[in-house]
Amino acid sequence: MSAPPRRRAVVTGIGVIAPNGTSTEAFWKSTQEGVSVLDRVTREGCTHLPLKVAGEVRSFDPSAVIEERYIVQTDRFTHFAMAAADAALEDARLGRADTEDRPFSAGVVTAAGSGGGEFGQGELQKLWGKGSRYVGPWQSIAWFYAASTGQISIRRGFKGPCSVVAADEAGGLDALAHAVRAVQRGTDVIVAGSTEAPLAPYSMVCQLGYRELSLVDDPARAYRPFTEGACGFVPAEGGAMFTVEELGAARERGVPVRATLAGYAATFTGASCWERSREGLAEAIRGALAEAGCAPEEIDVVFADALGVPQADRAEALAIGDALGAHGRRVPVTAPKTGTGRAYCAAPVLDTVAAVLAMEHGLIPPTPNVFDICHDLDLVTGCARPAQVGTALVLSRGLMGSNSALVLRRGAADAT
Repeated sequence: MSAPPRRRAVVTGIGVIAPNGTSTEAFWKSTQEGVSVLDRVTREGCTHLPLKVAGEVRSFDPSAVIEERYIVQTDRFTHFAMAAADAALEDARLGRADTEDRPFSAGVVTAAGSGGGEFGQGELQKLWGKGSRYVGPWQSIAWFYAASTGQISIRRGFKGPCSVVAADEAGGLDALAHAVRAVQRGTDVIVAGSTEAPLAPYSMVCQLGYRELSLVDDPARAYRPFTEGACGFVPAEGGAMFTVEELGAARERGVPVRATLAGYAATFTGASCWERSREGLAEAIRGALAEAGCAPEEIDVVFADALGVPQADRAEALAIGDALGAHGRRVPVTAPKTGTGRAYCAAPVLDTVAAVLAMEHGLIPPTPNVFDICHDLDLVTGCARPAQVGTALVLSRGLMGSNSALVLRRGAADAT
């Protein structure tokens, strides 16, 4: 007896809350045009800190899209997540009626690296300034890494597999991998992604311990990976959520398939061991290609991790060549996050959104603020490059040592 066909995980919906746009359309317009929105930090209580430049989400009003009872018990990073999840489900044409009679067929997985720092700081200030009676009950959960997963699942009535990846930056891709595994094991719908809100005073002070953080005060020069002027990364807030479905379920509902999550792999090489990340990232790329059944020559674009640290940039450039061979020197590489900042776990998720849109529009977005490349890469700079993009590779490394790679196929091309 032949084995049943493998269940395929596909993307049917996207929701974005990013520094350069609080909708998928606005995000893509800004991304394809290479607009940089990096600017001086304006958050109250942060302007005196050594970190001067960040990617802030400045045009987001949670009360316009989220019920008050949820807003008061959650942090900004969860506000982003709930809003992006709503947009992703709407994009997938998946309403409450589609899951209310089978709630165990839908789940949620998110990734978070910083948690709810702003909410937690506010409650601790009440504790030390006024006393314990002034600390609200939501302090026990609003800061927690799993808060976004929990609140989305409660709000939408999803009772299927729910989890959180509490990790470094690569956790964003790991969350998408968890979604794929859940679909393969029998779940029909997973809302997956990551949002971060690390631009509150307490959170920012914690980040000052990262030696890879850029403290340059000129927004145009603060985050310039793959150049001689590379001086670290600029942090950001925001993120994205996806509706990930089983292919057959999506086809039965008659919704368009935007992309196939075709292959993924991860390795670990140690915190800030950037020279060693070359080997680990290359191995992750090979693993993702193998799972996708994809030859190196099939990769049409690479969305780079682009940390902005000279040793890390060199390791990544070499890893791409190690894994893709001669094709690694010819394939277009891009890092649109240099225009928005590196939103920790949400950074590779936003890159994944950009990759899906690049495949749909036949356009590789540029790398803002970067011109004088000092590595052997075909880095897309200046303006977007028209290209037939059928397969994309998204890379991510974390400050604590994780390396992840994700292969995406356009539409349902890998799922026939």
